[in-house]
Amino acid sequence: MGTCVLLCGRMFDGRADRLTGPVEILVEDDRIAEIGPTVRRPPDVRTIDLSGRTVSPGFIDSHVHLTMDAADLARQTLASSATKALKGLSIAREYMRYGFTTLRDMGCVDPDFPTVDLRNALAAGLVEGPRLIVAAHIISSSGGHGDLRGFYGPRWDIPVSAIADDAGAIKALVRREHAFGSDWIKTTNTGGYFSPGDDPARVTWFDDEMNLLAATAQQLGMPVAVHTGAADGCRQAIRAGARSLEHAYLIDDAALAMAQQAGTFLVPTMQMTREDLHALHEHTLPCQAVWKFSRDSGTIVDSQRLIAQSEVKIAYGTDCGMFPFSHGILEFQAMVAAGLTPLRALRAATSVAAELLGQDDIGVLAVGKHADIVAMPGDPLADISATAGVDFVMKSGRVYRSPGAPRTAREK
Repeated sequence: MGTCVLLCGRMFDGRADRLTGPVEILVEDDRIAEIGPTVRRPPDVRTIDLSGRTVSPGFIDSHVHLTMDAADLARQTLASSATKALKGLSIAREYMRYGFTTLRDMGCVDPDFPTVDLRNALAAGLVEGPRLIVAAHIISSSGGHGDLRGFYGPRWDIPVSAIADDAGAIKALVRREHAFGSDWIKTTNTGGYFSPGDDPARVTWFDDEMNLLAATAQQLGMPVAVHTGAADGCRQAIRAGARSLEHAYLIDDAALAMAQQAGTFLVPTMQMTREDLHALHEHTLPCQAVWKFSRDSGTIVDSQRLIAQSEVKIAYGTDCGMFPFSHGILEFQAMVAAGLTPLRALRAATSVAAELLGQDDIGVLAVGKHADIVAMPGDPLADISATAGVDFVMKSGRVYRSPGAPRTAREK
């Protein structure tokens, strides 16, 4: 860190409906100190030339799984908490090179709290990487999307899932998440595609159970994110007061109208659908997902178009961990292909995602905000694929990637 001036060719500030520039940004320590056609030059200031690039707030991916690997989920789940945290750190650092300076991890499958430990180490400066916000575990009913016992068979009692089937157990799990440092509560109220034995078209919580979970979280001051598929599940989550719907695979017009009226955010994870379609065609989709995704894939694509045409608050999220993190940056292109404008997609990954997370100091380029800044050649409002070319990354005033730096093996 220190003092530096960024010479920017164009700037997207996270909120505006157009690019501005040329513009200069003065960064002092971890904050933006000035923005203007010219800014002051303190003694010993460093100048970074981004005049051939578009700068943007650092991207926010509001749905990742740093400690999960869908390609080997049943075996990888059994790894130690330390192994998961260390692997997650490596992934997070690599993912930041693509421009993602803040991540919301949406649940590990572990009896301990490895993502909370990782978040704390990052926040304390013990290790370097993106800012991390955590829903530590995925609270589920028995037989729901968060119940992975079906991978191992009934003779094995492996404590990897956070399962509750009565009022006391639901409250206890929410309170446990709060006690051990989770920022969010994550739950599933329908089945999913990669989990065994459940169906995304069916709701797995009763209304009173969903309401109790959300009320307990609300009493503790914790926002709730709900993995959901069926339109009935989307409506149930909105009625309960969920802050965000994750995926919303099978959402319909009525549920979208409810979400808009309630101010509920949607995190539609559209690139994941592309990944799953490719895997289905290549016959590499996990066997437990084939029948469900084969049945629903057309409806999912239609629902994503409905989401794009709506006026709901859409936040950028990928579900990386269920597919490679190196493909997470392609969510921008998937969103635009579904019908979002490039401007709305950029806002989804900056100011709207920051609003979802309740983080006032990120997601915009403005004086006093954290100096989370990325830059890319080209104009992302004219061609959203420019986002895949990020070659400058600053997080809290520290430069982690500069133009001309060698690409990693994953980026080649």
